[in-house]
Amino acid sequence: MLKGINQWCFPEKTPLEKVFEYSRDAGFDAVELNLNEAGGIGLTVETTKEDALKIKALATQYKLALKSLSTSLLWKMPLCSPNEQIRQQGIQVIEKMLEIASYIGMDTILVVPGAVSDQVSYEECYKRSQESIREIIPKAEKCGVKIGIENVWNKFLLSPLEMVRYIDEFGSDYVGAYFDVGNVLQFGYPEQWIRLLGKRILKVHVKDFNTSVGNGAGFVPLLAGDVNWNAVIDALQEIDYEDTLTAELSPYLFCPRTLADDVTRHLDVILKVRRD
Repeated sequence: MLKGINQWCFPEKTPLEKVFEYSRDAGFDAVELNLNEAGGIGLTVETTKEDALKIKALATQYKLALKSLSTSLLWKMPLCSPNEQIRQQGIQVIEKMLEIASYIGMDTILVVPGAVSDQVSYEECYKRSQESIREIIPKAEKCGVKIGIENVWNKFLLSPLEMVRYIDEFGSDYVGAYFDVGNVLQFGYPEQWIRLLGKRILKVHVKDFNTSVGNGAGFVPLLAGDVNWNAVIDALQEIDYEDTLTAELSPYLFCPRTLADDVTRHLDVILKVRRD
């Protein structure tokens, strides 16, 4: 498995060249970039093919792979919104992600399908998000890029069996799971999710979580929480997952490159633990 780090692990205004420099120097194999609003650092909704190819070349210069693309924009433009115009804006964001990913050679984009709220019922979130993603699948096929549905704290897809069903109902090889290890720890066991999702898992995010805290403040550095990394790595090996483990952690405000150094050491421990 490869060691990856998300752009979000560095302060928001960190130049992309510094993100790549810190990541390379720490020993990462890959960086996961994010699609940002216009004016953001790196890839944005205004990025052209020429811009994307320049970023790809810069990553190559630093000997880093760019294998996946994420975004926070879908929280503002959810695919489950009762407003058709907002849903279409979300679809446009995902289509832009697919285009950029195809230019760079990424094979997966991360998609948050929606969130259940007092205004959007569970059933509505399920139905609307699936309808929206079905509209996007032809674009994914054309671009040759897969859609990874992430499990997040959105009160939706709360069990691995349901996530399996949700993905399988698309009947497409271009829709799978972007599995986040730390996100399920509050209400489940990541190793069980991994075995049930199996080959549907396209990419993996890693973070750790302290269940005794029980809220967003419970997310902690790798190895500092309650994730059973032995069991997680065993499960990933059982399903023959050989792709990237991408760290997604809050940045350090002081000396941000130090986070990359810490995370790479922690990932080294996680990845070799079953070989000792």
